Amino acid sequence: MTNTTPLITLAGVGLLDLLPRLYDEIWAPRVVLDEYSAKAPPTEPDLALASWLTVVDAVEIDPTLLLLDGGEAAALSLAQSIGARLILLDERKARRIAIRIGLQVAGTLAVLLRAKQQGHIAVIRPYIIQMQNQGRRFHPDLIARLLTDADE
Repeated sequence: MTNTTPLITLAGVGLLDLLPRLYDEIWAPRVVLDEYSAKAPPTEPDLALASWLTVVDAVEIDPTLLLLDGGEAAALSLAQSIGARLILLDERKARRIAIRIGLQVAGTLAVLLRAKQQGHIAVIRPYIIQMQNQGRRFHPDLIARLLTDADE
């Protein structure tokens, strides 16, 4: 299960292909695919053609999640309804809500760490720098902890 930001962030550093290699199934509500298509540069992969992504057209939004943006609310609602094992989210508010409703959460940086641990990438530091250069913000303590966990 994923929201839009991890898709855009991983695509921006050329690592979108990690998702199907790391996770058995990737699901997303249609609104997430629409947001990706609207926000990702035209040079990024067309997720409508991704065989590894299951897109769900109709998602009933939990009314308690309406304070989030459309993709976040739809992703959380879908994750709840299908009993997702994990949801990929980077936004702090959405992550707090996901944890509160009992979902296991990982962000883009956790995807990088898992990819390194499984031997899909050799290092993560250059990707973090590239993400930051593209405007992504991560707390310095989070980066330090991640680099320590990655032995970098």
